Amino acid sequence: MHDDRSLVEARLRRVLDERVRPAVYPESVPLQVAVWHAPGEPVPVDEGLTAEPEPIAVGDRWGAPWGTSWFRVTGTVPEAWAGKTVEALLDLGFDENMPGFQCEGLVYRPDGTPVKGLNPRNQWVRVGAPVEGGEEIRLHIEAASNPVILDYHPFRPTQLGDKETAGSEPQYTLARMDLAVFDETVWQLVIDLEVLGELMAELPVESARRWDILRALERALDAIDLQDVNGSAARARSCLTEVLSAPAVPSAHRISAVGHAHIDSAWLWPLRETVRKVARTTANMTALLEDEPDFVFAMSQAQQWAWVKEHRPEVWARVKKAVADGRFVPAGGMWVESDTNMPGSEAMARQFVHGKRFFLDEFGIENDEAWLPDTFGFAAGLPQIIRAAGAKWLLTQKISWSQTNKFPHHTFQWEGIDGTRIFTHFPSVDTYNCSMRGAEIAHAARNFKDKGSARHSLAPTGWGDGGGGTTREMVAKAARLRDLEGSATVVWESPGAFFEKAEAEYAHPPVWVGELYLELHRATLTSQARTKQGNRRSEHLLREAELWAATAAVRTGFPYPYEELDRIWKTVLLHQFHDILPGSSIAWVHREARATYDRLAAELDAIIDAAQRALAGEGPTPLAFNAAPHARAGIPAGGAGTPVTEGGTTLAAGPDGGHVLDNGLLRIVIDAHGLVVSVYDIEADRETVAPGRAANLLQLHPDFPNMWDAWDVDAFYRNTVTDLTDTDEVTEGEDGRSVRIVRSFGASRVTQMLSLPPGERRLVLDTEVDWHETEKFLKLAFPLDLHAERYASETQFGHFHRPTHTNTSWEAAKFEACNHRFVHLEEPGWGVAVVNDSTYGHDVTRTVRTDGDRGTTTTVRVSLLRAPRFPDPETDQGVHRFRHALVPGAGIGDAVREGWRINLPERRLTGAHEVAPLVTVDDDAVVITAVKLADDGSDDVVVRLHEAHGGRARPTLKAGFEVADVTATDLLERPWDEGAAPERDGDRVTVRLRPFELVTLRLSLARAHLR
Repeated sequence: MHDDRSLVEARLRRVLDERVRPAVYPESVPLQVAVWHAPGEPVPVDEGLTAEPEPIAVGDRWGAPWGTSWFRVTGTVPEAWAGKTVEALLDLGFDENMPGFQCEGLVYRPDGTPVKGLNPRNQWVRVGAPVEGGEEIRLHIEAASNPVILDYHPFRPTQLGDKETAGSEPQYTLARMDLAVFDETVWQLVIDLEVLGELMAELPVESARRWDILRALERALDAIDLQDVNGSAARARSCLTEVLSAPAVPSAHRISAVGHAHIDSAWLWPLRETVRKVARTTANMTALLEDEPDFVFAMSQAQQWAWVKEHRPEVWARVKKAVADGRFVPAGGMWVESDTNMPGSEAMARQFVHGKRFFLDEFGIENDEAWLPDTFGFAAGLPQIIRAAGAKWLLTQKISWSQTNKFPHHTFQWEGIDGTRIFTHFPSVDTYNCSMRGAEIAHAARNFKDKGSARHSLAPTGWGDGGGGTTREMVAKAARLRDLEGSATVVWESPGAFFEKAEAEYAHPPVWVGELYLELHRATLTSQARTKQGNRRSEHLLREAELWAATAAVRTGFPYPYEELDRIWKTVLLHQFHDILPGSSIAWVHREARATYDRLAAELDAIIDAAQRALAGEGPTPLAFNAAPHARAGIPAGGAGTPVTEGGTTLAAGPDGGHVLDNGLLRIVIDAHGLVVSVYDIEADRETVAPGRAANLLQLHPDFPNMWDAWDVDAFYRNTVTDLTDTDEVTEGEDGRSVRIVRSFGASRVTQMLSLPPGERRLVLDTEVDWHETEKFLKLAFPLDLHAERYASETQFGHFHRPTHTNTSWEAAKFEACNHRFVHLEEPGWGVAVVNDSTYGHDVTRTVRTDGDRGTTTTVRVSLLRAPRFPDPETDQGVHRFRHALVPGAGIGDAVREGWRINLPERRLTGAHEVAPLVTVDDDAVVITAVKLADDGSDDVVVRLHEAHGGRARPTLKAGFEVADVTATDLLERPWDEGAAPERDGDRVTVRLRPFELVTLRLSLARAHLR
């Protein structure tokens, strides 16, 4: 049989493009347009509506980068159109790109009521259905002239990413401002033809169904009068009735369509623009819900809901009504769709605390799912955080972007480091911007990897990234695909409804253990170092502020700053969004982030200082406050006392112009090039640095990935490396116990201070880089004389092991990975930790020496800086400061302790007396990550702790106050019977912990304390 599908497809494409689609609007008249350009940042709606505009015509240029222009559109419906459906067609100058990456608008009525958003795929505003004729039309458009930053490939460095450098050249040309008759029948014909043409293209040549569709399409095309499409559209549709009514086979794949608009909380636009993007999208979606009774829309990120509530109360009222009707669904239960690799333990927990609490407070809705479609990989500590937040499901599709290995499942149980399992789904449609095209639906069915055991997948449907959401065309296509032969079936439903069905049908899903590593976007662990440092610093400042404020509140009546801490936490959580913390946003975003982190640090320092002074009292006694979870220098964890320093450090001249540091525990040899050629563990009689190698070696690589500049580092970067061994100076530090090293390379300069604290087993490296390179990658290497097949890197509430070898493509793909405060390697009985105060990216490689030693060199390299040019052409230019420490002879407990210590230095002041901890724990394997007062404003003390070494523990928590009761809670501080059951004996509380298990305890005071 001759396959003439291509001929029919060609004919269909031309008839649709040149005749049928243009006939959707057969008549039109121009509208009158005037515009007022706001002089700076966006103005309140009332100001935009009342501003006096000037005339503007179609074809005129408008819109400086990041500007706001208020268009006033007026006109009269022709009397001859009485009885017809009429729409305004408002084209601000859109191109054919996806919505969200160019100009956008929000349409208002004269009274300030928002109507809907405008974007390239949504340019219409309904005027009447039907109209009477003669109606006066007056609309206002708040138009954002956001510049086009993303030009896909090749990426081009641009100064448009910051309003301070973007200039004032108009970005857009006003394209169309008309009133037009909308022909519903022709529009429906377009959908019929698209659905059937797309389905036919996906069916195999031998399929009888394909031939049925082909012949029906031929009959429909024959029935269209090309000179009178509107008059013949109904006849053409009747030719398609039979093939559109043929039901799907019982075994068809089943797709749950969820209306969706993944909106990046910042990316190629600043935070302030996201506020408006959310308003436009939610206005569109509430309008679509009113028109389409089967449609369901889900939106995640409680922060974005809060923005609508604060900034667009009229839209918020519509959203609340749609939520009450069960049609507009809060999803995900997180404050934002955050990165999950880099946020610390408490921050990851608070993403769920603040997100779920917002949806509970506003709507009484409990989220059972985590919704993270676009996050760049998932840390192995996440499952128990999801469970401890009261959720049980996870959705993402980002792992489908992996470049090397295809993930083997779409529906599975994901097991985290503590053994917690979360029912997880990856949409087999492989996009969070599904538009209901036939190719997408067919791909979802073909691609689904769990056939035979399961048959449901989810399709997030709508334009996202920059917003826009679901369109009426997508809804119309879904209606035809609800039960259509040859296609998967499609039904609109909420994420929760999908997960209930999917879990019910898959009684024994496969299990994936450990991190969900994305084999792409690895450089996001390093890009925009100042943003990452701001995050890490903020996390630890928040720990200190809560700890000392809670201690002072219980002990002295200090007023606990509930509102301030709540606000600061939400700001920090916002900046953990998966394009802010990963460093993949425009320059504007990171400039503002730096300023925000500085402001938060000042606020938190003030809270900490006030609480510590309330605790210490007035007096001359030198005190050191220790916020770390382990005792140090005679000071208990969570307390303050007089520090005790044991021993001393000597600095002597070394061979060939080098230096030797010695504190009786370690002996460090630094050569004349400032390289560490020996780190000798005196007690263990063991060398740390591999023979013939040197630590503290800065290495510079070219860094020009194949595509995503700020996001990616490709494996071939390792092919070329420059060891930075030349020095400007290697001298004794001013304190007489450290070594100062200065190096220059390219246009950059590095200054390092190497020190060996008295009585401590750690070499501290303070590195200052004045960085002015482009498209380069700077690493700091530690080649270790150690044989290890795996290493540990800290993640949320524990650590995770990765191989040091590359036996399979799965291991080889992890050539850049994430750690929090430490990485740790060991042979039985002896190990080494590398700890840091602000870096995340690293790599670990293993080589066998060939010099007769037959030993293994395992090299840990810390990623310091990159210099991509897109989307921020000046990424990380300037001065950066890092602190690392090399800890020889370290067990995993030492790695945990030293990681906390380097991030929480002592704070010193004078006072009247020492400060006892509010709570203590008797097992160093157990880490207290938070001490705070309960979020509900009561006097209850909340303590979160976890087992940190990877073994079992039975710690006893001792309270420094009289305890009336203790309750195990979930992360939201509600009673929870899934966690370890506490046993109380007076002021002592004992719990039994599994490896890495986290527990939240709520301790009620026996008496009220003054505030």
